[in-house]
Amino acid sequence: MGDNILSAAAMEKLLKKAGAARVGEDAKAELARVLEEHAIKVGQNALRFTQHAKRKTVTSADIREAARQ
Repeated sequence: MGDNILSAAAMEKLLKKAGAARVGEDAKAELARVLEEHAIKVGQNALRFTQHAKRKTVTSADIREAARQ
C-alpha cells in the first residue's frame, strides 16, 4: 500500500461492511488513497474554519462543517 496512512486491513473491513465478499489488494490500496485524499481536503477546510474563529484547535464542529462543503 505504499505510504498510505490507512491500513489495508481497515480498507478490507470497510469494503466487507459495504457487502463485498472478497477484496483485492489493489482495491484496498485504491480505497485508502481515495479516502486519504478526501480526508486531507476535509482537514484543510476544517483548518480554515478554525483559523477564521481565531482558534488553534480543530474541533469536531469544524470537521462536520468542512465535510458538508
